[in-house]
Amino acid sequence: MKPHENLDPLLIGGKSFSSRLLIGTGKYKDFAETRAAIDASGAQIVTVAIRRTNIGQNPDEPNLLDAVPASQFTLLPNTAGCYTADDAVRTLRLARELLDGHDLVKLEVLGDPKTLYPNVVETIVAAKTLVKDGFKVMVYTSDDPIIAKQLEEIGCVAVMPLASLIGSGMGILNPWNLQIIIENAKVPIVVDAGVGTASDAAIAMELGCDAVLMNTAIAAAKDPVLMATAMKQAVIAGRNAWRAGRMPKKLYSAAPSSPTTGLIGKN
Repeated sequence: MKPHENLDPLLIGGKSFSSRLLIGTGKYKDFAETRAAIDASGAQIVTVAIRRTNIGQNPDEPNLLDAVPASQFTLLPNTAGCYTADDAVRTLRLARELLDGHDLVKLEVLGDPKTLYPNVVETIVAAKTLVKDGFKVMVYTSDDPIIAKQLEEIGCVAVMPLASLIGSGMGILNPWNLQIIIENAKVPIVVDAGVGTASDAAIAMELGCDAVLMNTAIAAAKDPVLMATAMKQAVIAGRNAWRAGRMPKKLYSAAPSSPTTGLIGKN
């Protein structure tokens, strides 16, 4: 294998990525810290909240693209802060104009401002419109296997079920639903929301998720750059463990790790 070859790429929307960690660009103290954390994470796909971050729509304010240029990263415009399908569609059409026809986007339509839980009814409406409009839609949703399959069938290029509430850091609360979603999916499944620390990311990957997206877990850490490094390592370790295939669990069935034959005093 040549050094630059990747035998386990993440394929989304017709593009190949070597990193399975996607990170957000919000909540950092400044754009310099944002860039440092991204570099430490190894992420190639970075999300941008169009309603909250300046990427050119406000010419008199600092522009995120100066720190995180589209020439070096795959930008993933998202609809954070949208509570209706119409708002989400309008926001992503604006993003496409600002980014010269960019079509890979993250759709999220929230249900209420307290929990930030997804409104799956409005999400489905928006997804149908965006797919027909030529967008490659990665979609944030609940961990409902039926909804996840419906979003795939609509034509979304990746389905992104929550691990727990956005910004909660509670980790994966329902691994069983995630496993059902993964087993029935033909598109990448990306855990989105709720990751708090490296072990959460590793568990998501060990379950068979294709990637993990996070923001607060890194940005709100005491040392965001060091946490970004930890998350990079956790995602790699979790993916490798899933590919390797863990040993089966055996309740009350101990087995010695060393050979039992040829022991002194035994035949």
